[in-house]
Amino acid sequence: MRLAGLEPVAIGQASLFVNIGERTNVTGSKAFARMILEGRYEDALSVARQQVENGAQVIDINMDEAMLDSAAAMERFLKLIAGEPEIARVPIMIDSSKWSVIETGLKCIQGKGIVNSISLKEGETEFKRQATLLRRYGAATVVMAFDEKGQADTFERKTGICERAYRILVDVVGFPAEDIIFDPNIFAIATGIEEHANYAVDFINATRWIKAHLPGAKVSGGVSNVSFSFRGNEPVREAIHTVFLYHAIQAGLDMGIVNAGMVGVYDELDAELRERVEDVVLNRREDSTERLLEIAENVKGAAKDDSLRLAWRNNPVDARLSHALVHGITDFIVEDTEACWQRIAAQGGRPLHVIEGPLMAGMNIVGDLFGQGKMFLPQVVKSARVMKQAVAHLLPYIEAEKQATMDAGGDVKAKGKIVIATVKGDVHDIGKNIVTVVLQCNNFEVVNMGVMVPCQDILAKAKIEGADIVGLSGLITPSLEEMQHVAAEMQRDPWFRERKIPLLIGGATCSRVHTAVKIAPHYEGPVVYVPDASRSVGVCAELLSDERAAKFIAELNADYQRVRELHASKKATPLVTLAAARANKTALDWAGYNPPKPKFIGRRVFKNYDLSELAACIDWAPFFQTWDLAGKFPDILQDEVVGAEATRVFDDGKRLLQRAIEGRWLQANGAVCLLPANTVDDDTVEIYADESRSRVLMRWCPLRLQTERPVVDGPNGEKVKRANRSLADFIAPRSGPGARPDYIGLFAVTSGLGIEKRVAQFEAAHDDYNAIMLKALADRLAEAFAERLHQRVRTDLWGYAADEALDTEALIAEKYRGIRPAPGYPACPDHSVKRAMFEVLDGADIGMGLTESLAMTPAASVSGFYLAHPEAVYFNVGRIGDDQLIDWAARQAMAPDEARRLLAPALG
Repeated sequence: MRLAGLEPVAIGQASLFVNIGERTNVTGSKAFARMILEGRYEDALSVARQQVENGAQVIDINMDEAMLDSAAAMERFLKLIAGEPEIARVPIMIDSSKWSVIETGLKCIQGKGIVNSISLKEGETEFKRQATLLRRYGAATVVMAFDEKGQADTFERKTGICERAYRILVDVVGFPAEDIIFDPNIFAIATGIEEHANYAVDFINATRWIKAHLPGAKVSGGVSNVSFSFRGNEPVREAIHTVFLYHAIQAGLDMGIVNAGMVGVYDELDAELRERVEDVVLNRREDSTERLLEIAENVKGAAKDDSLRLAWRNNPVDARLSHALVHGITDFIVEDTEACWQRIAAQGGRPLHVIEGPLMAGMNIVGDLFGQGKMFLPQVVKSARVMKQAVAHLLPYIEAEKQATMDAGGDVKAKGKIVIATVKGDVHDIGKNIVTVVLQCNNFEVVNMGVMVPCQDILAKAKIEGADIVGLSGLITPSLEEMQHVAAEMQRDPWFRERKIPLLIGGATCSRVHTAVKIAPHYEGPVVYVPDASRSVGVCAELLSDERAAKFIAELNADYQRVRELHASKKATPLVTLAAARANKTALDWAGYNPPKPKFIGRRVFKNYDLSELAACIDWAPFFQTWDLAGKFPDILQDEVVGAEATRVFDDGKRLLQRAIEGRWLQANGAVCLLPANTVDDDTVEIYADESRSRVLMRWCPLRLQTERPVVDGPNGEKVKRANRSLADFIAPRSGPGARPDYIGLFAVTSGLGIEKRVAQFEAAHDDYNAIMLKALADRLAEAFAERLHQRVRTDLWGYAADEALDTEALIAEKYRGIRPAPGYPACPDHSVKRAMFEVLDGADIGMGLTESLAMTPAASVSGFYLAHPEAVYFNVGRIGDDQLIDWAARQAMAPDEARRLLAPALG
């Protein structure tokens, strides 16, 4: 195998094991992910440089993060690497689960790199297509032992899949055998599950078989997976890696993604440890796992048996309280808090001293560990639950001596008071509630005003409370405009303007650029974008520090000024006229297409939908993002950094979901309308009451992509211009060429009915963890409801894909015909169409509504359209011109200024 960065690398039979650097991966390194998300690419380059300096012969780069434009991040980072010869000298491994990101990377790297990865997971046709393109790009590739049935976990499956892939690549595609790197899947051993005992042996034997039977092919793997069952016991993990690599390399393992600091020297391992680890790796004894556990106690230096599980209960009460807080244990918190109070009372102390002493000492440890990345968000929320229950037990004592407490200076002396709210018209509050908990854990006093809070109420509350900071949150795009309004009102009010009260901005639609360009200019005080909960503590501490605030604000203002200058000087993609965009609409062969007619015309309602059925359709990946845990599901459960905590929060979530289903805590309702429709006037979709098509129920005016489109190679090598798409293109025209009857679907679903009662009960019990968890689960169920209902529409209610047979994974990957665009998303950025949708669907009948800013209620809700055309695709409308704005306003019978307000995000 011949690879190259700026320098060539040859990997052959005489080559030593190739170490692939793993830290430039946003799913595997929280530190690197934070750098990329914050735009600190220079710092990210230093991570890549350090890996090369530490001996990595190839560096793996992965930008798969939900809050990133992965393709843009990959392109930027690879272009920066190209200007760093000490990094660019080694080959690049482009690592992504998204083919578009892989292609973007391949267009940027110099030399010859590796793609990670392709597989038979989606069938032979897609496998051959990707392999053919990789050959054109001139890249080597990792091929996962994964086919249509799933990951290979036995020797027979590993070798069978690899041989099949090899024959397709070499014999059919003509792919160079020496550029194939098989990854036969390294799984965790010593799990206590009998079926897992031979995983390492199967990998080693499969490696040996591949080298003997598939000439030229190389073998790689993610080595850290093998020791995952011993996470937390680093010496044992290191020994497992060392022994595993020793035998795997002998069998022919060519390369691997491994942390070099977690691999020792085989001959220098303690003889007894090496023997017992070898028993596990090679599966030489039935009791090998038990025997390694026995010695693991001594290796780590701490006993593991259950008899010492409660050893901390023998410590003094102050230490017990700290331990309970750090570990999130509520079992003994009331009795320990009472014991601590009785001891302090006997010494003449006050109940406040329990809070200021051992409780805050424990919370300070939690804050430090969280800041250092040694604790994760779910653990912090559990710690907050312990703290709240302890404080709740002390409140009657505090109230009893209220006057004395006031004379002594009040309650716990807070670091500062923060008033936080979700802005008017927005009902989403999971992220805001997490920020509230994290700030409270770090001794800030937080007044959480809830959701849909008008500007005047936020400002009035801040004055009454004497707030040091105001925080705003919002999820939907209209919330951005409301945040600008709040900033402008703070500027008008001398109470805020003269004190320069800091304003924090957060939420999924917000960004550093938007804050700097659109919000900060409205207010002369500090306006700070806070990307996630983990950043909130540091930002608030800086803003309220007498020594550091001035420097922090000066640096913030300088940064925002640079952002504004860059934004102003950025060359925007040129726009074409609306007429030219319409002339370049999506070219569809309507003459050769007969739109399928639904089985019924009208509305269908689904009330009290079976939550168990929806639970089976859940896409769990966004669930972990709620808890600031980065990674792909289910891979995140095996992640070396966050795997243990991800597994815990996943288990907690599944348990609470089961309780919610069995206890009927939530109600799921939905409605579907399948109706005749046609496109008129190029960009307007008329939706009719019946087949006569004489009565128009609603007119939908989706926006058209208006940027200049690139010229690309067509399927036969000809040059073609990409289309200026509109969703209206996928509905047949009412008149003219290709005119024919067509149809459309509308839907709205919710799984949030009844949630308020249960959340209130959790909050009353000072259990923020489960309150946040239940809201996150309701969101997942709503998305699952949308997915399941769309499946039923395709296969039955509309029936245009009656033979579809997709599993949950394929559904989540949208491997089906047709699309489900939702208002507020890139292909359909206009939220205002929801008003007409909800009238047609009769949203009120199923318990759904809209706020004045067009957020759906309950918060766990989804709505959108069904388009059935086989060529319908998602796309990003992006920026539009004034000509389209004016035309859109006229078709909506709306004043241009109102249209400009509604479409502000699309106007740049």
